[in-house]
Amino acid sequence: MKRLALLSLCAAAASVLANDPASPDAQARFIAGMSVEGTPLQPIAAQSESWQGHAKQFDQAWAELKERQLDKIAAWVPENLGQGGAPDGPLYYMFSGPDFLYANAFFPDAPVYILCGTEPVGKIPDIAALKGDAISHGLGSVRNSLEAVLNFSFFITKDMKKDLAVSQLDGTLPILYVFLARSGCRVEKVDLVFLDKEGKFTSEKTKNTGVHITFTGRKGKRQQLYYFTTDLSNWGIKENPGFMKFCETQGTGHGFAKAASYLMHLDHFTTVRDFLLSHTRTMVQDDSGIPMRDFPADRWMVLGYGSYSSPIDLFKEKYQPEVARLFKEVPAEPLPFSFGYTWHKNQSSILYGIALDYVPKAKPVGAGE
Repeated sequence: MKRLALLSLCAAAASVLANDPASPDAQARFIAGMSVEGTPLQPIAAQSESWQGHAKQFDQAWAELKERQLDKIAAWVPENLGQGGAPDGPLYYMFSGPDFLYANAFFPDAPVYILCGTEPVGKIPDIAALKGDAISHGLGSVRNSLEAVLNFSFFITKDMKKDLAVSQLDGTLPILYVFLARSGCRVEKVDLVFLDKEGKFTSEKTKNTGVHITFTGRKGKRQQLYYFTTDLSNWGIKENPGFMKFCETQGTGHGFAKAASYLMHLDHFTTVRDFLLSHTRTMVQDDSGIPMRDFPADRWMVLGYGSYSSPIDLFKEKYQPEVARLFKEVPAEPLPFSFGYTWHKNQSSILYGIALDYVPKAKPVGAGE
């Protein structure tokens, strides 16, 4: 009788363990092709040939990406951007899509990352709930979505939207999970959120749909990541002002823009452009971000790094004589990594805007310590 009771107790314990939901961090590591040993997802990974192949492909891709891009960025940023990586205030990365990877590479210590794009958030991933070949299909879609950013440093939006919509690992969340896990972060909490028109969180579903992720960064510091699906055109902001109202409550921080389709060069994207110019201390971008002409000389100092010739053929009409003059007046060393649309070696450029009221002032002669 005692033996039967013990076996029954063990079976019950095993059942509880089997039904124990995997943590968000375990979900992220699974999708990223990283070890999930000691988690409820370990048996699934061990039995899934598709996951094992996925893990091998991602291991190789990330090793190449680290050598070609991430390690070089990590060495370059402190030497060249200085205050650019300072953790004082949020990082605003407009037109980012789910590109936490490069936001974190350039600003690893940001307390809050605010990302946005037109891509939907999707459902919170639950690997254990996927049936049949859904895991294989979902992981394949994730790899397809990441192909461009891993090879060229930017997403091809129309392709990503297509890939993200055809599997049960849908939306931007699986991509954010991959970037968080592969960047050495530990995902602690994930919540789908909605904003009302005043930029306040609400329990009602609205057009301002987002996700709030709390995570621990590589240095053991707790950090926050927001991603919202939103239209940043002047008309889109007027119709649904919640996201920009939310940004206003976050205060002054830093800005980042890369492969932004030159949208802030257009007359119908002036609201978001003006927000960045008035709510950031520094702006790190390629030439597709805020036009050089819109950085007032009495308020901003702009430095150039790398090499500027002309935009890619798709945006050739967006050539900026002001940027060409900047690089001609102060020649810069080639960037050791690719950045933005001009991703070939020695062709990329970075424009680093620093608000003049943020530039450290020299102490007057004789000033006390």
